Amino acid sequence: MIATPDDYSWFSPERFPEFADAYCFTYVRGLTLEEVVTRLGVRVEDCSRVTLDELIRWQTFGAVAVGDWVLLVEAYSGLGVTKEIIMPLSEGTRLVSHFYLDVDDMDYFYWIDDGKIRFEFAHDEGYSHRFEDGRLQFMFRPHESYSEEMPDELAEILERIDSPVYSIAAPHRGPAFLMAERLTGITMTPQLLEESTYLGGVVPGSR
Repeated sequence: MIATPDDYSWFSPERFPEFADAYCFTYVRGLTLEEVVTRLGVRVEDCSRVTLDELIRWQTFGAVAVGDWVLLVEAYSGLGVTKEIIMPLSEGTRLVSHFYLDVDDMDYFYWIDDGKIRFEFAHDEGYSHRFEDGRLQFMFRPHESYSEEMPDELAEILERIDSPVYSIAAPHRGPAFLMAERLTGITMTPQLLEESTYLGGVVPGSR
């Protein structure tokens, strides 16, 4: 059974005020913490073990292993939706990320397989795919960075988003979490965020 946007209502400014202005969650499959950090251009020996409060306070990224995935958590930054970073980071694997910036009401969502964008939400263009005439169709201008495969894994969620029942356009209000869960098998929870110990660091030139 697929979750609904209401299942993520706990991710609120009241519970997580530090994420109210900006946050970014990035999932990378099949790599170790050290491999992800190295791909980000950061030396592992320059990283520290940090709590969620510490990574927020120090404005570092935090990386934690979750099953076969590495989850990157950021507050006030968006490495996970910076194409110059995430395209090479996805090489040989799957990357899923979503980002929100409150001041511009800006949402981004990416699903990338081995350097090819399978699905995207861009705040100024909307969803890269949607249902028209009963079929899932690609809506953006074709580009070599996009995969020609239809994102069938997200079809049911996209159909719900297009329906009157779940007429929620903004990904940060639930759909981004639903899509990330569907693509990664990881259910984001308050406990995952609050109780994890992260490998924290700073990407050179990102501040």
